[in-house]
Amino acid sequence: MQPQYDVRVVKDSLVFSAAHFITYAGGLCERLHGHNYRVEVEVHGPLDENQYVVDFIALRDAATKIVQSLDHHVVLPTESTLIHVAKSERETTATFENRRWVFPNEDCVLLPVANTTAELLGKWFAERLLDELHAKGQPVPEQLTVRVEENFGQWAGCTVRPRPTE
Repeated sequence: MQPQYDVRVVKDSLVFSAAHFITYAGGLCERLHGHNYRVEVEVHGPLDENQYVVDFIALRDAATKIVQSLDHHVVLPTESTLIHVAKSERETTATFENRRWVFPNEDCVLLPVANTTAELLGKWFAERLLDELHAKGQPVPEQLTVRVEENFGQWAGCTVRPRPTE
């Protein structure tokens, strides 16, 4: 029997407030609105020389850094085929058909996603978290899952299985 190990971090500090809107049903677009998102992270992998999968503190701090980068911002998709985002010197403009939103640049976080759904926020977060952990010298996990709660009891998640060279 080969044991499998995992570490899970769910903290009250892993919460961010952000505004967004998504497209759905082949061409509808929601109104701009916000959520108090909650994030949880789970890492699977072998034990290292310290008998950790990953250092809890490094994982918590990396996740917190990402959460803070999103808090109190408008999150906009840069890879959408329906929502077009353009950034000028001072403003970011998002358009969908005949609708247009203009925000100060410092109020926006532009994400390389097709839609700002909780699922794709989870994928983006997981990719950023892998980068942050690597920068902290943490081992590459066998599997990383990020779950995003958009509303109480409504979670979406993404699991990535990075290659050992990442």
